[in-house]
Amino acid sequence: MAITAKYLFVVSMDVEPDKEALFNEVYDEHIGFIRRVPGVRGVSRAKTAPAAVMIGGEKKPLIGEGEPTYTAIYELDSPDVLLSQAWQDAVEAGRWAAQVRPYTKNRHHVLRQVI
Repeated sequence: MAITAKYLFVVSMDVEPDKEALFNEVYDEHIGFIRRVPGVRGVSRAKTAPAAVMIGGEKKPLIGEGEPTYTAIYELDSPDVLLSQAWQDAVEAGRWAAQVRPYTKNRHHVLRQVI
């Protein structure tokens, strides 16, 4: 992913297992609304995958224990995008707010400045 924005808004969460298929279907719709917000340059989604890494000659498992399973990374021009009326409207649009948000948990939101 080539980062072209000055800020990354990272949103991570888990979803109840019986709602996972709906979560993924509706999240794609949800980010479609957010992509249209002025100041949003792009959106990427990711899901935790098990792996391992070599550190100091030792193989360390990467299982993401305790961390949310799903992450979305929103590339933003400014932190002000998150306070805009367009953002507020987008995050409430479609099926996300009523059909999916209530079934999410372990939610984390953080803004990172690209350096």
